[in-house]
Amino acid sequence: MNNIFVYIELENGAVADVSLELLTKGRELADELGVKLEAVVLGHGVAGIEKELAKYGADTVWVADDEIFAPFRTLPHTAVLCGLIRQEKPQIALFGATPVGRDFAPRVSSALHSGLTADCTQLVIGDHTDPKTKTDYKNLLYQIRPAFGGNIIATIVNPDHRPQMATVREGVMRKEYAAKAGAGEVKPIDWRPMVQDTDLAVKIIDLQIEERKINIKGAGVIVAGGYGMGSKENFKLVHELAEVLGAEVGASRAAVDAGFAEHARQVGQTGVTVRPKLYIACGISGQIQHTAGMDQSSMIISINTDADAPICKIADFAITGDVNEVIPKMIKYYKQNSK
Repeated sequence: MNNIFVYIELENGAVADVSLELLTKGRELADELGVKLEAVVLGHGVAGIEKELAKYGADTVWVADDEIFAPFRTLPHTAVLCGLIRQEKPQIALFGATPVGRDFAPRVSSALHSGLTADCTQLVIGDHTDPKTKTDYKNLLYQIRPAFGGNIIATIVNPDHRPQMATVREGVMRKEYAAKAGAGEVKPIDWRPMVQDTDLAVKIIDLQIEERKINIKGAGVIVAGGYGMGSKENFKLVHELAEVLGAEVGASRAAVDAGFAEHARQVGQTGVTVRPKLYIACGISGQIQHTAGMDQSSMIISINTDADAPICKIADFAITGDVNEVIPKMIKYYKQNSK
């Protein structure tokens, strides 16, 4: 088994952020394993894309450039990637946990009988000893994710089948240029023998895409409210604090389920993963389902009546008090001292 593959997802011709995040993590894993990091691009009109991917550490860029690959269709993409994996035998293959990745990766995994761990929050290289056979395995991919409704963190390994496959949600990993750029060597994929007529049976007649009206994933400051805000009326305080700070508004799942905020603002395992410079959690208990989506924030401030709430344990600063009293004081103080 050889190198690490990262499937590069394209959004309107541009590389999706999650793919660049996976290249950043893939570069780290490849350096630890002493192997190459290889990007796989299936699209149309993608000449020159290797320059951007090389900045994030891609040593090799496999390219299939043809109109049959854009927009995305499951069957031809699956046929080509399965063919390339059988040809090159990577030890790890990573995908974004996007609508495309969640459709695509399981099909590839099923065709290759490889296994797949979805929605990972961490990827680490480590060793494993099978408790039954006592067999020792070296340099496996630890695929770490919340499990059982987010009540535990599970570490999943795949000792015997390759590639080790995982999907990762956008925002979970850092996105940054590699310390040393990769070579970005372009290798065309000989894809025509891999694609059958039956893979082209589905044709896309029209594509309708609506832009997100709310997008908090890249916000530098987020003020998030939980069920502890008490009501939709009280939740307006979260918006008021966010407005004076120039921040975005987030919410816990409990707050969304209660109708306090839109689903697009939900932070956590079943919402958006964010990494702001400042995250203010108002009336949020901090169960693992929520913290999985925000615990990588640079600074966390919690406001909660319960000093022993889980959120207080990960917060840099914990304010014990009623949000309906604390937030107005914060707003007043900020306005007085920001002139």
